[in-house]
Amino acid sequence: MRTVETVGDLRASVASFRRRGDRIGLVPTMGNLHEGHLSLIDSARDHGARAVVVSIFVNPLQFGPKEDYDTYPRTPEEDRELLAEKGVALVFAPTVEEMYPGGQAAATRVEVPGLSTILCGQFRRGHFVGVATIVTKLLNMVQPDLAVFGEKDYQQLIVIRRMAEDLCLPVEIVGAPTVREKDGLAMSSRNRFLSADERARAPELYQALCEAAAAVAAGQPFGEVEERGMARLETAGFRPEYFAVRDARTLASPAPDGGDPIVLAAAWLGRTRLIDNLLVDGTR
Repeated sequence: MRTVETVGDLRASVASFRRRGDRIGLVPTMGNLHEGHLSLIDSARDHGARAVVVSIFVNPLQFGPKEDYDTYPRTPEEDRELLAEKGVALVFAPTVEEMYPGGQAAATRVEVPGLSTILCGQFRRGHFVGVATIVTKLLNMVQPDLAVFGEKDYQQLIVIRRMAEDLCLPVEIVGAPTVREKDGLAMSSRNRFLSADERARAPELYQALCEAAAAVAAGQPFGEVEERGMARLETAGFRPEYFAVRDARTLASPAPDGGDPIVLAAAWLGRTRLIDNLLVDGTR
């Protein structure tokens, strides 16, 4: 496994994979890898990627001024060991200066209107502009056949799919199922910020989603399901930002008699912001 830090070295390595005739898969990450990240590599291979490129970059453009960019967990040595064990072909670990050579303030930005300002976008202003921008850059740098993103960050996945479609990017965007702990908590790098008491309560988020999905499937009104979900999280000690039933394809309010509903939630538990989601007709 080779690790590169510059765009030039990245492109040279990818070109060698192309000459071999390899189908290339990209797995963008911010590092501090766990089983959820590693499952994305498996998903890339399941979709035919022979050479998997993993990027590790904590993107400052997607963090707000009061968010946790400086304290976001960084474990580069451990990450490389895990990726080597997974047989990853290439790791791209650039600096901020390599990704934004003209500075962040002057960087061209990519925005997906509408989708970027609802749900998480309502509470994290500019977040999805930062996400769409960095993913566009990575897709242009690697030019993979496919790129894999976890369904835990469901809104991010929908934003990226729309961005790739609107910009006519020749890449398949693959969504990989959420990987959970035994008690249902979705795996996340930020889970390490939970105290012991908070970690014990954290699975209540998934349980609330399960109850809500069952209620929607039983035909209960969406508004009542959302209100009940918010109240349950508050009772469990969370500070919920939203608890919403949406259409899984568009994230718009679902039609009462059609579509594929999904329940999404974001809530703070102590100093940790947790997000999760669940399709009404099945679990992830």
